[in-house]
Amino acid sequence: MCLDGVDIRDLNIHWLRSQFSLANQEPILFDMTIAENIAYGKVNPSLEDIIEAATKANIHQFVISLPQGYETRVGAKGSHLSGGQKQRIVIARALFRLPKVLLLDEATSAMDSYNEQIVQRALVQAQTEDPNRTSLTIAHRLSTIHSCDVIHVL
Repeated sequence: MCLDGVDIRDLNIHWLRSQFSLANQEPILFDMTIAENIAYGKVNPSLEDIIEAATKANIHQFVISLPQGYETRVGAKGSHLSGGQKQRIVIARALFRLPKVLLLDEATSAMDSYNEQIVQRALVQAQTEDPNRTSLTIAHRLSTIHSCDVIHVL
């Protein structure tokens, strides 16, 4: 397997892992603020970049409606949020990292169709912004994968 034409066995494992982002149907959130969950793993993240990622994931309006906004704690495993809200925060985290490879495993399964459409448009836009990015989407809903370049049915 190659990444940018280089055999992954020849790459530094820490660098290689930093090139991937994952959003799945069971989002992992930490008992931290929304901003900290989106920017998890980044040193000195800018609020502007956090807001940009949250906007793309269609969670920004919800966040700013909260009394503490981006400083709102999500609770253990995101217990203060709905399934769709958790998924959108995890998608914001994945987009925030600007990965070379974006893995989406049923990443919008807990969203209503309105939010899923907005997030899908953002994911297509993110792909357009970086045509060198590879996105691998696993989904049951045809609406989730309709804009993919290649579709494999299992």
